[in-house]
Amino acid sequence: MHLDINDEQSLVNAGIRVTANRLLIWRHVRHSFQGAFSLADLEAALPTLDRSTLFRTLTLLSEAHLLHDIDDGSGSQKYCVCHLDDTRHCMGHVHLTCHVCHRTYCLPNVKIPPVALPEGFLPDETEYVVKGTCAECAKKHK
Repeated sequence: MHLDINDEQSLVNAGIRVTANRLLIWRHVRHSFQGAFSLADLEAALPTLDRSTLFRTLTLLSEAHLLHDIDDGSGSQKYCVCHLDDTRHCMGHVHLTCHVCHRTYCLPNVKIPPVALPEGFLPDETEYVVKGTCAECAKKHK
């Protein structure tokens, strides 16, 4: 795993008190997962840490806008590292979920298209998930 002094600083900048477990989890999440992951994925990757520590840390990272939650319809909450804008807000982007392998991918450079909302409606969050078959699964099933 690639270690980066910025891992610790990013926790500090987000107002998170740095502990050994939090830093280990953040480093793993930031450098080892390509796209979205679940609590089960993190448990498998870091078997020495208990589930409650992992869950509390994921919640903390999400509340600090270092991770964002993805409800891809699988019944398993997924997480992805945030790509922050200048105001430290996680930029809304499109996610892809594969029906075959059940992986969810973040497309950080594909922004959620604007939606015309009824007058007076104040949105809190927006999720945009496209479901289908990923390229890797499509090749296997030709």
